[in-house]
Amino acid sequence: MLSFKNVIIRNEYFIDHRQVFYLIDNPDLLRVIKFFKSNNEILLVHASQYEAFLQSVLSPLESLVEINYSYIHTPTAAQLEEQDFQPERIVYLRQEGNFITITPVMKYGPAEVPVYSRKQVISTDRNGNKFKVERDQAAELQLASLIMQQHPDFKEQINEPEYFYLHKSLFLDDNWFLNVFEAWRNEGITILGFNEIKNNRLNPHKARINIRVISGTDWFNARIKLSFGKKDATLKQVHRAIRHKSKFVQLDDGTLGVLPAEWIAKFTRYFRVGDIENDLLKIAKANFSEIQDVFETNVLSEEVLHEVAGYEHRLADIKNIPDTIVPEGLKAKLRDYQRQGLNWLNLLDDLNFGGCLADDMGLGKTLQIIAFILLQRQKHGQVSNLVVAPTSLLFNWKEELARFAPSVTALLHHGADRQKNADAFSQYEVVLTSYGTLLSDIRFLKTFRFNYVFLDESQAIKNPDSERYKAARLLQSRNRIVITGTPVENNTFDLYGQLSFACPGLLGSKQYFRDIYSIPIDRFESVSRAGELQQKVKPFILRRTKRQVASELPDKTEMVIYCEMNTAQRKVYDSYERELREFIAAADEDEVHKNSMHVLKGLTRLRQICNSPALLKEGYSGEDAVKLELLMEQIGNKSGNIRYWCFRSL
Repeated sequence: MLSFKNVIIRNEYFIDHRQVFYLIDNPDLLRVIKFFKSNNEILLVHASQYEAFLQSVLSPLESLVEINYSYIHTPTAAQLEEQDFQPERIVYLRQEGNFITITPVMKYGPAEVPVYSRKQVISTDRNGNKFKVERDQAAELQLASLIMQQHPDFKEQINEPEYFYLHKSLFLDDNWFLNVFEAWRNEGITILGFNEIKNNRLNPHKARINIRVISGTDWFNARIKLSFGKKDATLKQVHRAIRHKSKFVQLDDGTLGVLPAEWIAKFTRYFRVGDIENDLLKIAKANFSEIQDVFETNVLSEEVLHEVAGYEHRLADIKNIPDTIVPEGLKAKLRDYQRQGLNWLNLLDDLNFGGCLADDMGLGKTLQIIAFILLQRQKHGQVSNLVVAPTSLLFNWKEELARFAPSVTALLHHGADRQKNADAFSQYEVVLTSYGTLLSDIRFLKTFRFNYVFLDESQAIKNPDSERYKAARLLQSRNRIVITGTPVENNTFDLYGQLSFACPGLLGSKQYFRDIYSIPIDRFESVSRAGELQQKVKPFILRRTKRQVASELPDKTEMVIYCEMNTAQRKVYDSYERELREFIAAADEDEVHKNSMHVLKGLTRLRQICNSPALLKEGYSGEDAVKLELLMEQIGNKSGNIRYWCFRSL
């Protein structure tokens, strides 16, 4: 400590003491030194002006020099009890140009003191008596240390006046300020001024995410709570951010919450497998195989874990599905693979899942569905089911129902004279209609709730952008089954329309299925994606080929039948044969070679006459065709009471 009279100022900025020069780099401090030196170290202030002098001069100087108020005493115990002077730690943020200043402040009662200032804490008791509160140097040093640890640049700023600073771009890097703010808050430090930074809408809190997956009636319900400090984000707000490939969630208070990178990937998967409904993410139970892949086990309720394990066990192998008693009223004997099909349909029904029956053509898919419809009667009583099929198959369905389940009441909802309302549907167990009629009548068809909707030749709705698909999705039913012998005709995407109808939610959105499965499998032949998709849809598609069930199919019988032409047919044949022979006999070898097409045409005519002279289209009657007569006789003998139609005019 030097007396002012021993201080010599050299060259405006240096103090000379014992031939050592000390630079005064703060111009405000230099002015103070010059002022007091010119006034012989003493400044007299009138008592009436002292309070104003204290506020305007002395208080600002406390950031530069230590001022000793000798007239102010330390507090008594009674004075300390009047107010709470327990130190409170605060960090003030402020923008200065392109930099953000960070000022550590200790609050003692109503007084706030920057840690690096020399300001004294002075308060007044209820009687107007002033007293000086001792600053907690250890607590202030710890606060400064906590800030200094957060960036290497801060250690070089230890001698700066009152604050630390960082370039705005570095400060607003969410990987920095979110972690730093969390560390400071964990130490009980209050942060002020963040939202006063220009053009800054970021929320100052890290994302807090809480997830619990519970079981609902038809869906798994994921309750996801995402909060930034005291502000909650809705699932729709998060979905909007994910859809726009942004890490910033727009909150109701105008700030932007920052989603951590690892949670962006997780939420992307959540929204692909589920649909948002209010504050819930609803995941179709048919998508049970995704639950444990998408969510950590610790967020799944015991009920969900038990339910998923049950689905995996019961749908693991069709051969292990318990046998179902063939329903009464079925006028047919089911082969073993058809019994398995009925078992599979019944299991899906028990689990409330839809599916795709995709057996090869000729393996009796219609019969299996008819048996299942009869089973529905036994399980649920009189219920109404809708069968949608191509127009060409409607009468086949009606005939098959009449033949194999005559007790089933069926309504053919087709043709110009059909009823244009759904009032009568409840009187029938089966309503038959075509895809064209479905489109025309969807306005009222969608108002009736069916027990099941069966779509035959379901490749008709493989395009999810088609009107037929959209109309089919509007139908109301307890469950749905699609029937096709060709579930995939052109590419993997053919599956999407059919299974998204039968098992809503199983395959996610169109874009998701296209990006994750269709393109990798069809364009890049991804074996891993194909295997993943196969495992996903395996429980819901039943497909057997003729080769797989060949042992259960009746042996093919070949029979060669010889027949002689009758007199009329022989006469026609001999006439054409003689003409051809005479042509060949009269011509030499070169001439026959040149007219080879004439010879070939003559041979073709002879073959046609063997089948029926009517094929020549020269006025001959089909009645002279022995082969046709014999064929019709064989069909009549082998078919029993099967009805058939024959058009005799050829």
